[in-house]
Amino acid sequence: MTFDRKSLSNEELIRFYRSLLWPRMIEEKMLVLLRQGKISKWFSGIGQEAIAVGATLALADDEWIMPLHRNLGVFTARNMPLHKLFMQWQGAKEGYSKGRERSFHFGSREHHICGMISHLGPQLAIADGVALAYKLKKENKVSLAFTGEGGTSEGDFHEALNVAAVWDLPVIVVIENNGYGLSTPVNEQYRCISLVDKARGYGIEGVMIDGNNLLSVYDTIKGVREYCIKNHKPYLIECMTFRMRGHEEASGTKYIPQELFKIWELKDPIKSYEDYLISAGVVDEMQVTAIRNEFRDKIEEELAIGFQTNNIAPDAEEELEDVYAVRRQTSGVSIIDNSKPFHASRLTSHEKRLIDAISEALKQSMERHPNLILMGQDIAEYGGAFKITEGFVQEFGKKRVRNTPLCESAIVGAALGLSLEGYKSIVEMQFADFVSVGFNQVVNNLAKIHYRWEQHADVVIRMPTGGGVGAGPFHSQSNEAWFTKVPGLKVVYPSTPVDAKGLLIAAINDPNPVMYFEHKALYRSVSGPVPEDYYEIEIGKARHVREGDEISIITYGSGVHWAEDYAAEHPEISIDIVDLRTLTPLDYLSIREAVQRSGRVLILHEDTLIGGIGGEIAAWIAENCFAILDAPVMRCASLDTPVPFNIELEKNFLARSRLDETVQRLVNY
Repeated sequence: MTFDRKSLSNEELIRFYRSLLWPRMIEEKMLVLLRQGKISKWFSGIGQEAIAVGATLALADDEWIMPLHRNLGVFTARNMPLHKLFMQWQGAKEGYSKGRERSFHFGSREHHICGMISHLGPQLAIADGVALAYKLKKENKVSLAFTGEGGTSEGDFHEALNVAAVWDLPVIVVIENNGYGLSTPVNEQYRCISLVDKARGYGIEGVMIDGNNLLSVYDTIKGVREYCIKNHKPYLIECMTFRMRGHEEASGTKYIPQELFKIWELKDPIKSYEDYLISAGVVDEMQVTAIRNEFRDKIEEELAIGFQTNNIAPDAEEELEDVYAVRRQTSGVSIIDNSKPFHASRLTSHEKRLIDAISEALKQSMERHPNLILMGQDIAEYGGAFKITEGFVQEFGKKRVRNTPLCESAIVGAALGLSLEGYKSIVEMQFADFVSVGFNQVVNNLAKIHYRWEQHADVVIRMPTGGGVGAGPFHSQSNEAWFTKVPGLKVVYPSTPVDAKGLLIAAINDPNPVMYFEHKALYRSVSGPVPEDYYEIEIGKARHVREGDEISIITYGSGVHWAEDYAAEHPEISIDIVDLRTLTPLDYLSIREAVQRSGRVLILHEDTLIGGIGGEIAAWIAENCFAILDAPVMRCASLDTPVPFNIELEKNFLARSRLDETVQRLVNY
């Protein structure tokens, strides 16, 4: 192995040695503690430390890094104290995630490190979002994300690189090619000669380097960083290396030909660099011994502090509170409480369709928040599939109104990356159905990140949803219930123009991820008075639509209009109607009040019966309001089939076709 110091001083070379040796010695100690049962799991980076350390040293301290399992060198090179890292590895409350996360699944804003999730690939798209933020701020910075050779098979790798290339983002993607994804060798992972060859497919540059040569890693990434900043381009680096331990300690290494260990032991990054420093006269063996002894003592000192933790006393209230970031009041916004019937706003109103109310909310929010970015397929010059953002690009520019490639996962991940740098973002799913392609980013990254390490995700995902327009099974499904069971998400579903505007503004002002459902069939068919002002309607508060005392219909979205039409057609039945508006968090007080008013409850929704949120509401009523019920809680929902294309079949599918039958059963019970 040949080392080229270039202009590095002796002091810098020694500093690099200390940075390289420190994580190795920590790991060796952790393996001892693992065998003693004092930590529960360990993913070893022994043999490939030069990549994490060299990359981190080459970046500025305030540039975000997205590490993976084997990147202890990132955390140590950013000077994170060992005692607190050890608390994290023990699952102690005093660690970085209050005992809620394992090993390296945590982040730190202070150190500009974004914690991974087990799905690996999503890290890359977050780096895109951070780099976009740097570009928008005109800061000379890069973001850097790690992946393994196995991770390059994931769709997230393709999507993130494609977005970075199309948007000319200063992103460095580092592949740590250690030969095995757990036990699967590279010849079963890909057929290209080298992974860096993939860079050409995205129209970007790439280079393969010796990942065990610290100075080569440092110099390459330092130069690539300058290239990315100067040219506003991403770059792919493949670092060839080898891990000397198993994927994690329990998996062992029996599947690896043993001769490989002998070959790579000769390329050990620490021994090789240490020999170079001695041969170059930068250090002598006595200095090396002194550094190692210093580190041993330091490790013991830090562990003595790290062991001083308290047993966690679980506090359910605290756990629930930490799922969401605290919402702070936004200045200059009116709050409308139209939760009761016959509400009249003091604000000047004008008649608007639901689609226009959404567009107005977006426009006013873009004016109020210079850090708000809109992203979605065809939303710029074309104005979106439903023309909601028509004219926005002319008013706010393409930097803020961004057409995206067809890669939902990467765009949701990029939205999270923007949030790391203080931006707000709205992602438009062209149809709610397509969110399934980005599901992992939504439910595992956006939803969980605040609970894991107190990083908020200031993201709204707009979801054009619902049937009744003859669009078939892939453009009509009601999938809101997918997200109501995911802690950390808020789910909003307005049925009127006034609510559509106020709830969307509230969602944008909320620092938590919000799934905002907007029914396509209501876009142009429903109109109503909408205040001209910039106002909010509180998320989590239902609207009492209509007074009645015979039955209560609890519903949302299109179901509100079905219920109102039915009540108008059947004046002989005194029907009470509640529009939930927010599905997470639910307004349980309003649900209880609806039960009290009539004693008979029908839950109506367009979603299919099985797995719909109606089942959850019915269970809650049965558990908490049984004494005031006069009949079983009944549900009216759509058929448990995909949404059919033929209009007559679709009418039969929708819950509305069974509403009269269900009401009559409830009234006559």
